[in-house]
Amino acid sequence: MEKHSIVIENREKISITDVKSVDTFDEDEICAQLSEGGLLIKGRGLHIQELSLDTGSAVITGEITELSYIQKKADKSLLKKILK
Repeated sequence: MEKHSIVIENREKISITDVKSVDTFDEDEICAQLSEGGLLIKGRGLHIQELSLDTGSAVITGEITELSYIQKKADKSLLKKILK
């Protein structure tokens, strides 16, 4: 399991480590993938200020109203192979 950290400053800036990719983003919602699943950030006027996939870091600014983890989905094709 990779370690990650999340730092929120005044509900206006969030710094995240262990970012593998950003799947979707707009002004109201950003979905980032971490090693152990997804991270959903909701708010208003969200902006990806910095993103480095080499270092796994991201900085997001805007009004942050919600932060939640999303479970990592199991690989169904691998599961089917095991069950056969």
